[in-house]
Amino acid sequence: MRKPLRLDPSKTAALFIDLQEEHRRDTRYLVEGYGTTLLNARRLQDAARRNGVAVYHCAYIVDLATLDRPFHPVGADGRSAFSDKDDPLTAICPDVAPLDGERILLKNEASAFGKSPLLGELRESGVEWLAVAGVWTEACVDATVKDAVNHGLRVLLVKDACGSGGIAMHQAGILNLANRLYGGAVVDTEAACALMDGGTVEAWQVEGSVPLRFTFENAATLYEQL
Repeated sequence: MRKPLRLDPSKTAALFIDLQEEHRRDTRYLVEGYGTTLLNARRLQDAARRNGVAVYHCAYIVDLATLDRPFHPVGADGRSAFSDKDDPLTAICPDVAPLDGERILLKNEASAFGKSPLLGELRESGVEWLAVAGVWTEACVDATVKDAVNHGLRVLLVKDACGSGGIAMHQAGILNLANRLYGGAVVDTEAACALMDGGTVEAWQVEGSVPLRFTFENAATLYEQL
């Protein structure tokens, strides 16, 4: 259901998940429409910065020597098949690179919360709303959003600042999250920036349990209506 939403920028933070070069340059892990995802993420960063909203960045870095993960995919060289610690493509894309003083969190699991200090830092700062952008929608974004909700944070899911390996994967991921985004809202980048600027927007907010019963035929239409 769409209804008016207004945020307090002083109680809001923005989190950018795994916007790394491998999703632009490694043919195994390309994100469809990644250029647009990065452009929208940068617009969201700019809005956050001009309004004093804390900006957090995450990067997925895998060091198999420190993990007990027997089924983790590896290449012929024995290194992680993705996000290996020695792969230069794990760098955050310069389009959305952290500025001096912005928090950078390295993770080796899907959720940005996991073993990181993120939750404690957000609570210490009095954050109530967490704007989320990043990749992949049905994987690391999904895990992070669900953890945030479980920890009592309100999530502003910026749908067109997220992306995945295909449009259908992305749209289904957003719809699945929308069905369970208790206390939060789904918006596009334009609306998210307006909220950062202190405005009021019409935002899709979940009511009840699993209101979006989507099919292959109507998923794209329901996604556009969020």
